[in-house]
Amino acid sequence: MYYTAIVLAAGRGSRMNSRIRKQYMQIGGKPVLYYALRAFEDSFVDEVILVTAEEEIAFCKEEIVKKYVFQKVTKVVAGGVERYHSVYRGLCAARAEGCVLIHDGARPFLSEEILTRARECLRSHAACAAAVLSKDTVKIADADGYVIETPDRSGVWNMQTPQCFTYELAMGAYQKLMESMDDASCGLKGNAGAFCTRPVNVTDDAMVIEHFSSERVKLFEGAYDNIKITTPEDMTLAEALFRSEKS
Repeated sequence: MYYTAIVLAAGRGSRMNSRIRKQYMQIGGKPVLYYALRAFEDSFVDEVILVTAEEEIAFCKEEIVKKYVFQKVTKVVAGGVERYHSVYRGLCAARAEGCVLIHDGARPFLSEEILTRARECLRSHAACAAAVLSKDTVKIADADGYVIETPDRSGVWNMQTPQCFTYELAMGAYQKLMESMDDASCGLKGNAGAFCTRPVNVTDDAMVIEHFSSERVKLFEGAYDNIKITTPEDMTLAEALFRSEKS
């Protein structure tokens, strides 16, 4: 089986309130992005496609890939306006075979254990994703903020990455998503006429598979420290986790 990792680092990180994009902020003297790439470099993955902002391709090639000698990063490609555009461009740049592992470059604590569970899950499932059971009670509210439902916490999971699929399944579903964005209708109904051309609320890759294929997504155990850095508070937590791991 040929394994390709698509690492997403094209986001602008507006919630970080920093002139430095979160993926290039430093933890332990290295950029946040370094750690996800290092995890894949040291893993069973055969190839890594790095997706970044077009204006940062040269920087990533010199200051990330070349500087830290990431030999498995074979391509650095430009992302798009939304996350799903970036994933699609990564898929287009990848080898059309085997499996793909799609990961957020702003999740620096990707471990060997998570990647091992991902590979094991892919051996028997065409679609799977890292997740952890919610520690908190979750409420579903209406538009006015009133609680309308309390899901059973034992079935509520917080999604993470990597999210992993056969290449054929992922590309097929994303092609349907892209084609549907040219349609005049709006909504999310699981068919090729589901979206309008304005940005749509696709928040992860599993959601694309759910709505544009008949495949069910199997969850496997992630890790509570596999956090995504989004806000300044997350950087504080990430630094604490890094120090803890070092000690």
